[in-house]
Amino acid sequence: MVLAELGGSISRALQKMSNATIIDEKVLGECLNEITRALMHADVKFEMVRDMMANIKRIVNLEDLAAGHNKRRIIQQAVFNELCKMMDPGKPSFTPKKGKPSIVMFVGLQGSGKTTTCTKYAYYHQRKGFKPALVCADTFRAGAFDQLKQNATKANIPFYGSYMESDPVKIAVEGVERFKKENCDLIIVDTSGRHMQEAALFEEMRQVSEATRPDLVIFVMDGSIGQMAFAQAQAFKQSVPVGAVIVTKMDGHAKGGGALSAVAATKSPVIFIGTGEHMDEFEVFDVKPFVSRLLGMGDWSGFMDKIQEVVPTDQQPELLQKLSEGSFTLRLMYEQFQNILKMGPIGQVFSMLPGFSAELMPKGHEKESQAKIKRYMTMMDSMTNEELDSTSPKIFNESRTMRIARGSGRSVRDVMEMLDEYKRLAKIWSKMKGLKIPKKGEMSALSRNMNVQHMSKVLPPQMLKQIGGMGGLQSLMKQMGSKDMMGGMFGGAGDK
Repeated sequence: MVLAELGGSISRALQKMSNATIIDEKVLGECLNEITRALMHADVKFEMVRDMMANIKRIVNLEDLAAGHNKRRIIQQAVFNELCKMMDPGKPSFTPKKGKPSIVMFVGLQGSGKTTTCTKYAYYHQRKGFKPALVCADTFRAGAFDQLKQNATKANIPFYGSYMESDPVKIAVEGVERFKKENCDLIIVDTSGRHMQEAALFEEMRQVSEATRPDLVIFVMDGSIGQMAFAQAQAFKQSVPVGAVIVTKMDGHAKGGGALSAVAATKSPVIFIGTGEHMDEFEVFDVKPFVSRLLGMGDWSGFMDKIQEVVPTDQQPELLQKLSEGSFTLRLMYEQFQNILKMGPIGQVFSMLPGFSAELMPKGHEKESQAKIKRYMTMMDSMTNEELDSTSPKIFNESRTMRIARGSGRSVRDVMEMLDEYKRLAKIWSKMKGLKIPKKGEMSALSRNMNVQHMSKVLPPQMLKQIGGMGGLQSLMKQMGSKDMMGGMFGGAGDK
């Protein structure tokens, strides 16, 4: 996950505070000082950090809190709320609708990753059932059309552009008209970028905007510029009606937090963040789930959406049934490994699970982890049906282990390592026994069945401790409201 360093620093500060025997002004001050340092290191504007700390101190007045209050939970909730407020512009963005033609125009400076982002945006919506198309109205940069053509071909998305025509307005109009006739419901227009914020760029953008009359103008911005994003977003907003922002290059830079908070200050909603060069390294930016994942609290809603995406519809009831039964076989582990590989970057998926720190899966280790999964799957390919369907690892005696090792071209030690991983996952899976995880649209049933004891069994021990034990969990569920909390943790986004 992006900003893992920032999230890790804030989580450690909160954990240190939670471990203190008594929460007094000194402990609170040390915790807030560490959070301040982490935010400043992420290039968040000083005034924003100062205001955030002042708000937390006002909410968490230790002298006014009665003895019965859970101070740890109140502090954690205040930090969570203030981080959400800092990154939330408080304004929704235009959302395309299937079957109804929508024109989206992309603008930005050269080098911000605009053309790649156009294709990622189209690919994301294609997977959601849209019929997208790309129009290259960038006639300024040599190779722009070739780049868009290559990306679009790879993603199997129709595109339009010209090597001969130099008028971007004419290309944009022709492309939009053509794809409207072809019944495309998401037409994306890529415009020229420049090295500097020069008048010619803004004039060209204005002309293309007037000619195509887009439903949404998206400003693509490089996240590595940090708090300078405020001035850049403001300049574009004054020239064209920017309705949303996509922040790119969030995978390898410490200044991403500064960029996100600066853009929010311009009241422009960030709708996606780019976390790498590949098509699937593109995340929807939703403030509360993002901050929840940032602090290692997970995002069940996003995780359930991923399951809905990659697990075939006919397999979903079976998978959810097995999950609630708590029975875990090697065949099930094989199927889930297949699904994990389909879900996209493995670190991005794991950061959606509560108690899983994003720092445990550094970006460079993702390929290593995926290679290990593929290695385990190769060994399972050498197993019999009896072995794959057994729920007891005791059946793997010496002769079976040696046969699997020979059949897969791996060592006995590798097979033993894979079986150890199976035992570990089976232990985690068994804790889900009795848990009702809904499909989309079944939130009301979950709200009726879920109680504090049930939730406490599902949450990892370290997360339950952070919340403040059973008492803290009960207060949290009351405060957030049953439906709101369940929606956030178990995929309620699907009920909208």
